[in-house]
Amino acid sequence: MAGSEAAWQIVNRGLPVILHEMRPKVETFAHKTGDLAEMVCSNSFRSDDDSSNAVGLLHWEMRRANSLIMANADAHALPAGSALAVDRQAFSAGVSATLRAHPLVTIKTDEISTLPPPDWGQVIIATGPLTSGRLAEAIRAASGETALSFFDAIAPIVYADSIDLNQAWFQSRYDKGETEAERTAYINCPMTRAQYDDFIDALLAADKTTFHDGETDTPYFDGCLPIEVMAERGRETLRHGPMKPVGLTNPHDPQTKAHAVVQLRRDNALGTLYNIVGFQTKMKYGAQLDVFKRIPGLENANFARLGGIHANIFINSPRLLDQNMRLKSAPHIRFAGQITGVEGYVESAAMGLLAGRMAAASQSGRTLPAPPIETAMGALLHHITGGADARSFQPMNVNFGLFPPLESAARGRRNRKQRYLGYTDRAKAAFLGWLAPQAGPAVG
Repeated sequence: MAGSEAAWQIVNRGLPVILHEMRPKVETFAHKTGDLAEMVCSNSFRSDDDSSNAVGLLHWEMRRANSLIMANADAHALPAGSALAVDRQAFSAGVSATLRAHPLVTIKTDEISTLPPPDWGQVIIATGPLTSGRLAEAIRAASGETALSFFDAIAPIVYADSIDLNQAWFQSRYDKGETEAERTAYINCPMTRAQYDDFIDALLAADKTTFHDGETDTPYFDGCLPIEVMAERGRETLRHGPMKPVGLTNPHDPQTKAHAVVQLRRDNALGTLYNIVGFQTKMKYGAQLDVFKRIPGLENANFARLGGIHANIFINSPRLLDQNMRLKSAPHIRFAGQITGVEGYVESAAMGLLAGRMAAASQSGRTLPAPPIETAMGALLHHITGGADARSFQPMNVNFGLFPPLESAARGRRNRKQRYLGYTDRAKAAFLGWLAPQAGPAVG
């Protein structure tokens, strides 16, 4: 995500780019293709609400900055209520085709295993969820930092025609969405109290993936916890998380309120694949089949992909990077994307957007100031380049807690919705002010 976005921003400023991609020659546990910007864990860009959600605001800023990632997400969007979900294969194919067709882009299929020297010129390292072992070791050696990593998990995908719609039904929570397709973007599988208890018992007892030596102390990212880890925190945890039964009415039995509901979200444009929302897991494959087929409507489900877990590497950005995302010990190198300690597709791409624009400015003999901290991009950038405590630095999604507080008196008079609108209105004005002096296209 970040590397593709960075390359796009640079070539749109008239500068050539060499993009190094090790896949498919060097594979990873999670990736399945050689396409750029392949989506691994989910097909969702999360909320698209730019008036009261920090992620939706980040979408808005990226669209204004001519983001390749957002343009392709919009082009391959699927009905998902108020969220932005995409056909993941069409999305990555679109990003790849756009960059391969650009006359200023050269794509080399090779693994970079050492830090590029200064005679390479401006360099951006945007190695995504799974930095190769040799490059990770080179980064550690150059930075003097102990390896930082966290576990990320993948949700399973089900073939739609194997879901029993005599038990399940189509509906977005609270019927959110402006079209019928959006209001019916999810498939819902209801559970009674007894079914839920049986499911939790099986989940807790299931065989789990065994970690390798050196991984036992690696933390999880709280925004992507495996379901069995959530269940271990309390039997009711899942009912207040991905399995919450609110905002839904079962047309097969309208008078009975479900004790819990499992939701599946459309994963491709054809509507043939659905991923189980929030069901990232570290269970072994056989255990997954046993546990997931206890879900009403999925008793005979066929799985296009089962869940998995892998370690993601990130650097201690507050200690290692300056405010222009440059490695302090080697300022010709910038870092972008998930390796910097932002979490999420959009957050990663946004840091690629900034790194690309900053590198292009440097190549032209200029310095591009960081976006104002009142913006979503600026708040994220500030967090990873000094706003966070380097001693306890962990991956972070964009959220309003990273933004400077609104004026205290006004904040006291507002409810949460009004307060979030205050954040987004302020951010939009500040972002347009930052964007205006820059050369290059922007879209509305």
